[in-house]
Amino acid sequence: MSNNGRYSHEFICHSEILKTGRKGVRFDILDREVTRAAFVIRHEHGVAAFFNQCSHRALELDWSPGEFFDLDGKNLICATHGALYSPKNGECLGGPCSGTALTQIQVVEEQGDVFLTDHRYHVG
Repeated sequence: MSNNGRYSHEFICHSEILKTGRKGVRFDILDREVTRAAFVIRHEHGVAAFFNQCSHRALELDWSPGEFFDLDGKNLICATHGALYSPKNGECLGGPCSGTALTQIQVVEEQGDVFLTDHRYHVG
């Protein structure tokens, strides 16, 4: 689907399954020829998506599939190292990730669905 030629939309999930500070949705993304794990979450300002890889070590963040938030539901947390990230932009907020950030993927929420709009990637 396209939006007046500005960017293409690739379906990720229905909006209703994303609750603020709760479980996210994992999905695969094609980065050139490589399939990588990614996720989308809802935070207090909207939705955001990132590669599912800690910036400290090349490990997935979630401690159980889709569980990306800390116990308070405010920040994203690496289950292995305890690194904390902003759910809005992936910026490191504390822990062994100092000075780094998660790789953000551009998404949009429209008409009850979440779509990938980042022209660099494709949903896999």
